[in-house]
Amino acid sequence: MRVDVTNPLWRFRGLRATTWLFFAYLYLPIVVLIVLSFNENRLATIWSGFSTQWYGIVLDNDDIIRAAGNSLIIATVSTLAATLAATLAALGMSKGRFRGADGVSGLIALPLVVPEIVTAVATLLFFILIGFQLGLLTVIVAHTVFCIPFAYLPIRARLEGMDKALGEAASDLYANDWQAFHRVTLPLLWPGILSGGMLAFIISLDDFVITYFVAGAGATTLPVYIFGMIRIGITPEVNAISSLMLIVSILFVTLSFLVGRMRR
Repeated sequence: MRVDVTNPLWRFRGLRATTWLFFAYLYLPIVVLIVLSFNENRLATIWSGFSTQWYGIVLDNDDIIRAAGNSLIIATVSTLAATLAATLAALGMSKGRFRGADGVSGLIALPLVVPEIVTAVATLLFFILIGFQLGLLTVIVAHTVFCIPFAYLPIRARLEGMDKALGEAASDLYANDWQAFHRVTLPLLWPGILSGGMLAFIISLDDFVITYFVAGAGATTLPVYIFGMIRIGITPEVNAISSLMLIVSILFVTLSFLVGRMRR
């Protein structure tokens, strides 16, 4: 990304310093976390030397591996379901204007602005009312619902940027609706679907609040496990796990960004 130095905003005194302070506030704690994950000292915040032993301890911990496995299962299943639902919703909304279309779009995007704790409590009450026993399946259902808006927005944006004349041209060449979708719309829509899917995956993988409320026995995910660890103090293992999760998050966000650029 290029910075336009001719922009009049840069003439304001202190803007550069404020910008650097802003980025330092955002990323300096993350840098400190990564550095301390290589600290050989048992006391997580006192540096005494370089070591990778905590990563080995984390990878040998069966409870952590089990929690990571649950996180991956939940994120994978809920991402597939949410992306499918989001794709169908985006296709339906793109077919044309109808009465209440703006309201439907607002309802789809509403979970993005509702406080997560409200969603968590409401989801838990709903499961209790219908007698749905808490476990891995309830977490998958809850994650699927709140991941739909995250997957929907990139797919909808991709559809908005597509030339509608291409579908009409396919119809003029005697392609039926399925053939026009399969051979024209879907190939052009793939970047949006992949971008939305990866965004939904990382949101599900990192979620703590909703998972904490609706997870039952045996459904502990990695964020919930980390929360349990830090209740007795920050240890080097916590730093190592958090760093590994950060690497996975950066990987998926980067892939989502690169796929998103394929739209151009």
